[in-house]
Parts: sequence; structure tokens; C-alpha cells
Amino acid sequence: MDNITITTPFGVSKVDELKAGDRVYISGTIYTARDAAHKRLVEAIDNGKELPFDVKDSIIYYVGPCPAKPNQVIGSAGPTTSYRMDAYSNKLLSLGLKGMIGKGKRSKEVIDSMIENKAVYFAAIGGAGALISDCIKSSEIIAYEDLKTEAIRKLEVERFPAIVAIDSQGNSLYDIEVSKYMIK
Repeated sequence: MDNITITTPFGVSKVDELKAGDRVYISGTIYTARDAAHKRLVEAIDNGKELPFDVKDSIIYYVGPCPAKPNQVIGSAGPTTSYRMDAYSNKLLSLGLKGMIGKGKRSKEVIDSMIENKAVYFAAIGGAGALISDCIKSSEIIAYEDLKTEAIRKLEVERFPAIVAIDSQGNSLYDIEVSKYMIK
């Protein structure tokens, strides 16, 4: 397991280098979106409307951050359970989304789409939202402000820690690590 630095935009060449279990530090621009925002993004795609940000070579963090306290950029920003976005992920992956950050397993359909579209899924540590928020240097709502905490935000991050949970070949850390403890 390596420590790898990733800077956005996040293209296919870097995606191909990553393997399940790699520890990464992400710097640059990432976007936030949870299920309500994903639903609107997919509806926009289906209706031929422009999206509020360029999905190609981007990373989406599944988070609904807490409000910022005085003198903070953002409040606690821990990951959301990712399967809630599975119904919407394939359309975004087909448009060039290269990374998703969340927690928990993904469906077979999403993993197949990640393989087909050359993308990775990163796991962020649940329960570490206050620590993660220290890596967020700026936060700007760019769409769906009416969703409040679930609005889409553009985040500038510096050394955001994550682990490659599922790589672009479909290797899943969830399967790899569990298999180590199976009784044979």
C-alpha cells in the first residue's frame, strides 16, 4: 500500500495507476453531492440540460457538511454511505466522472461502470468529519442551494486523506480484506 498524491483534475492515467488499498492524499477541486443532488443531476442529464459543473475528470465527495462555526471554512464533513448514490452513479461515470469518495460498499452495476469508464471509488473514514474538514480550504455552494446541507459545493482541498476502496479494474478492498479472515 502506497501513499500517493493526487491533484485534480483527475485523468485516466492517474486512475490506471491506483490499486485497491492505496492510501491517497487529494489536493485541488472536488465537488460535493448526496442523493437529492444526484437525482437532480441525472434529471438534468435526461432533459438535456447543462450540469452545474464539468463532471469530466472530476471527483465527487458524498457529504452533507455541518454548518461552519465562526472562523471556519466548513463544519464537520464526514462521508455519507455511498450505496445511496448507486442508482445515479452510472450516468455520471459515463460522462467522465473519475472519482467518488464515500463510505461502504458499491453495487455490482456501479463497479462494472467504474471498470468500463475507468474510475475509482475512494473510502473516507467515517467518524472523522471534524478532522477531514481541516483539509478543506474553501467551500462554495454552486447549485441547488434549496437543498441546504445537501447543496452541491465546490471544495478546494489540500491533502484530503482517502483509501482506494475499489480500483478501475474492479478490485475491492472490501472483498480483499474480508477474504483474509475467512475460515478455510
